[in-house]
Amino acid sequence: MDEIDRNILIALQQDGAAGLADLAKVAGLSVSATAERVKRLEERGTIRGWRADLDPAAVGCPLVGWALVSLRPGQDDEAFRDAMLRAEAVLECHAITGAWSFMVKLRLPDLPALERFVAGQIGALPGVERTQTVVAMATVKETSILPVADADEE
Repeated sequence: MDEIDRNILIALQQDGAAGLADLAKVAGLSVSATAERVKRLEERGTIRGWRADLDPAAVGCPLVGWALVSLRPGQDDEAFRDAMLRAEAVLECHAITGAWSFMVKLRLPDLPALERFVAGQIGALPGVERTQTVVAMATVKETSILPVADADEE
């Protein structure tokens, strides 16, 4: 990835609906050359997809919480991972170090829905030994914009 790719990625993260003409200005390239760069970034998997950035409250899931999950020692975690991949309320699921096995970021309508999800869907999975839930009282910053590393000249 070179400096031009980096600039395109930064611009797309700030405005994913930016047209090729706008991106070409940022890149300092023609529209067709910029289109080829974007296509190559998609083919390499650097750009994983295109989506809208929605307001959680406007779509009915204002509550954000995290469930820390501990699986029984020696327990195969495949069923847990599969369930997390299928659950719409799960925004992120990370295998972590320390006393817990996984950290799961959730978006739900309210506290009762969070309680039902953690107790009924996570807690009922095979091998789940215990959970601990943390609820955000306010969101100071939430972003999906990644810091794009300095370019490595190709």
